[in-house]
Amino acid sequence: MAEQRTHLTLWDLTLNEAAERIGFAESLSERYRGRLQEFGFHSGEEITCQQQPGFGAPRVFRVSNATYCLDQELAEQVLVRPVGVSPDA
Repeated sequence: MAEQRTHLTLWDLTLNEAAERIGFAESLSERYRGRLQEFGFHSGEEITCQQQPGFGAPRVFRVSNATYCLDQELAEQVLVRPVGVSPDA
C-alpha cells in the first residue's frame, strides 16, 4: 500500500498535483502572510502546481483564477494537504 502524504509544502507538490492550503509555517513573517493572502492563498483554497522547471528554478502555482511564480524559500513556507485527504489522516 502506498504511503499517503497528509501535510506538505507547496514545494513538495508534483506537476499538476492539487492541494488545499492549510496554513503557513511559523517562521513566515506577517508581511509575507498578508501578501500571499491578498494573492488568494486563503485557508482551504485549492492550489495546483502548473510548472516545475529544473535546477531549483521558481515554480508556477495556480490559485483561484491566477498563476504565481514562487521560489523554493517561499513555497516551503506554505503548508498544504493533497485534495481528497481527510484532515484527520
